[in-house]
Amino acid sequence: MNKKLSAREIISVASMLFGMFFGAGNLIFPVYMGQLAGRNVWPALIGFLITGVGLPLMAVAALGVSRSDGLYGLSAKVGRPYGYFFTCLLYLTIGPFFAIPRCASVSYTVGLHPLLSESAAVSRWPLFLFSLAFFIAALLFSLYPGKILTWIGKILNPFFLLFLGILILVALTHPAAAIADAQAVGQYGTQPLARGFLDGYNTMDTLAGLAFGIVVVQVIRGLGVTEPGAVAGATVRSGTISCAAMAVIYGFVTIAGAQSQVLFGDSGNGGTLLAQMAEHFLGKAGLVILAVTVTLACLKTAVGLITSCGEAFAAMFPKGPGYRAWAVIFSLVSLLFANLGLDTIIGYSVPVLMFLYPLAITLIALAIFGRLFAHDRAVYLSVTVCTLVGAVYDLLRSLPDGVRAAMRLDGALETVGSVLPLSGYGLGWVCPAALGLVVGLCIHFVRREKA
Repeated sequence: MNKKLSAREIISVASMLFGMFFGAGNLIFPVYMGQLAGRNVWPALIGFLITGVGLPLMAVAALGVSRSDGLYGLSAKVGRPYGYFFTCLLYLTIGPFFAIPRCASVSYTVGLHPLLSESAAVSRWPLFLFSLAFFIAALLFSLYPGKILTWIGKILNPFFLLFLGILILVALTHPAAAIADAQAVGQYGTQPLARGFLDGYNTMDTLAGLAFGIVVVQVIRGLGVTEPGAVAGATVRSGTISCAAMAVIYGFVTIAGAQSQVLFGDSGNGGTLLAQMAEHFLGKAGLVILAVTVTLACLKTAVGLITSCGEAFAAMFPKGPGYRAWAVIFSLVSLLFANLGLDTIIGYSVPVLMFLYPLAITLIALAIFGRLFAHDRAVYLSVTVCTLVGAVYDLLRSLPDGVRAAMRLDGALETVGSVLPLSGYGLGWVCPAALGLVVGLCIHFVRREKA
């Protein structure tokens, strides 16, 4: 019997997927982008929605349409060694090295830190104790991955939406000034669309979409859907619903940030801005609501990431530790990195994201349109090799100034940037990827003619 999911089941899966997607970065980055973009908030928001909503949806769809069992199966179309390299690097990035620790550090910085006394706020012990409790809770949820639909979709997510809705509703109904009166800062004044596009990288949702795909597929199969086409269709439908909900919330959060510029100026980061908004509009009670909102958002995302990373590594290395052992390992490593602090985590993650995102975007596009060239490995390989050139350039260009100077890279990067189209927008990989596509398609069609 080939079962199809009911509308209620599709919504439950979509709620679970939304809950795993919408976490730390989904709150702090769009609200701060809105504050800096000011009157240019709309083009910045469009750019953000492309990478923050459109690409994650395409990532989930790519796994469904290509009928791959996970990220490794998809990336191995380039080659098995590359499949292991890309899969491990992506999972470690959205896992214990950056995204999972960021969940705990954002929860502390935005939720608990503003409530501490001045003496306690400068100590590192509150962060350690908070992150320890945070990861104990996340690990307990993650040890039972079969319950993930219930934990995230039916329990944590509704509470998170309730608290977030209270804060955003109050902020939007009490604007301090019209958006047209807010100034655009820096690149938001000259390149708002491109700046918003790159800001969407920080959410890591496109990378997470590739990682969460295996969780979604397993949940759908657990609901009784076994035929590959039906699994793919259910995956795409649930992904569409969850991404549409994210787009609506992004819009509200970004607009609230733009309206706050007159009140707070440049808050420095989205976490501080959220705390300022909560206290301004709701008083001390607002800080408590914000603490609960952010902690729930980050906890449910951490659960999804630990689950995805644990299942992926257990599948890739069947002779190694089992799923539960990987979950414990990732939780412990995340605990260590979380105590480095939010600014350090964000600073080190940017170059890695500038390297990974181009490779993820091209892989997603190739998977979705792969039927046009029969998923020929020559096309995958050609596009990936050429994209690597631009991705490495973007990685080196986004290194901290001191690191670039120590490596004496500025002269070489300036020379390459002068001849590489779109490099000034942080999109130096686009033209190399297009060249790789042309070369790969030529090889494919020549082979087909000879055959």
